[in-house]
Amino acid sequence: MNLRILRIELRRSVALWAGAAVLVLSLAFLHLVSGPWWKGTALWTAQWTSMALWTRYLLIFLGPLAVGLGALQGLRDHRSKVSELLTSTPRPARHRAAALAGTTAFALVSAFGLLVLVGAVQVLAGDVPYTHLGWLPVSLVAALALAAGAVLGMGVARALPSVLTPPALAVAAFLLTSFLRQNQTSEGALPTSAVPNRLSLLAPGVASVRDTLLTLSPAVHLGQTLWLLGMAATGLALLAAATPRARLLALCPLLAAGAAALLLLPAHPRDTYVVDRAAAAQVCDGPVCVTAARGARLAGLAQPGREALRLLRGALGDQAPGGLHETTVPRALAGTPERSQAFVILDFDDAVIGDARGEGLTRAVVGQGIAPTCAPRSDTESGRVNEAAAQSIGAAWVLGDTPRPLDGTMHGAKEQGDEIRPVWAEFTALPRPEQQLRIRAMHAAALSCSGDPLAALAGGAVR
Repeated sequence: MNLRILRIELRRSVALWAGAAVLVLSLAFLHLVSGPWWKGTALWTAQWTSMALWTRYLLIFLGPLAVGLGALQGLRDHRSKVSELLTSTPRPARHRAAALAGTTAFALVSAFGLLVLVGAVQVLAGDVPYTHLGWLPVSLVAALALAAGAVLGMGVARALPSVLTPPALAVAAFLLTSFLRQNQTSEGALPTSAVPNRLSLLAPGVASVRDTLLTLSPAVHLGQTLWLLGMAATGLALLAAATPRARLLALCPLLAAGAAALLLLPAHPRDTYVVDRAAAAQVCDGPVCVTAARGARLAGLAQPGREALRLLRGALGDQAPGGLHETTVPRALAGTPERSQAFVILDFDDAVIGDARGEGLTRAVVGQGIAPTCAPRSDTESGRVNEAAAQSIGAAWVLGDTPRPLDGTMHGAKEQGDEIRPVWAEFTALPRPEQQLRIRAMHAAALSCSGDPLAALAGGAVR
């Protein structure tokens, strides 16, 4: 197909409008609808991987839309009542099919490319030291999914020319996608589905993004690419088919690609979503380390982190952690965070750590080191008020001042204060050696998640 034919097809078909619809709806969803793509460390413009995954997440509704718009395009000759006239021309049917399919695919892929470009510009505008190309296959497969869905929709509409075909196909595609991706959430450490994992991956949309260190494995890219190419080949064959036998044979690429894809796609979520080792590599300034994906945080964390470690050594002695590491272990929602005797484990999704700066960051790291949280805190997880109170008291004792309610938790200052005041009053009335014993008991209880750290400060009484 040359440029002249492309320009003519863009003017005379719905291809241009289809591309515009995909771009406008996607940007409106990401910018006007509040959701997890706006928040935390996994917001859609924070990292390259999260940008690629969030834009691919939109395939949940963009994929059915592409199928419906492709079907509408496939009805063009039927609506114009020129199907019989075109079959009498010497131009091969496959040429007409390629021109029609190529134009729509070009418009949809271009629209998705502009969406990715918008995200890429915002990622580049931020302070993102970890630049890589591992996100590119995620976006390329998404673009291929839109093109393949549209071409398949065209072929089905050519085979079943009815005004009801486009809406019926769009609804059927949405229901099928919903069925294949049902219950695909991050309730576990990795996104899972209620249907077999291989089958669920035939729908190329992804689960919502919670962890920017996770990405899709090469086996997923390969299997889905094969499946989508089979879809596109069947769509093209249906567009060019003129007899019932030819239409039946046109299903062969789809069936063959589906069988091969099911053999290639991973059988388990742990082989579907994998940790990006380069992104998870530790970047260190002395004993203070963060992942390469968040290397920009190191400069602001290094000095407060070293000061916090010095203070913890004075408070805990040989029980004190020797360094700071950012967590790299995927976990389920409400799952116990990564723990370590040797390191203070930081999670920047915890706003107590992620939003703190300077002296406030030192206090937050001391609190996390003295009483590591067992109940995680994030923009969707509230943690426990007794753990926040224990951290506040522990940090105040180490720093030699009075407790302050932690900023960044879902528990307000009054709620924390009600927990802090009686324990602090009783704790400070004790001799210094007894205070130190209780601080160490609190640290041990919090580190092992075997008890209430605030109760340990109160002498073991159950609160």
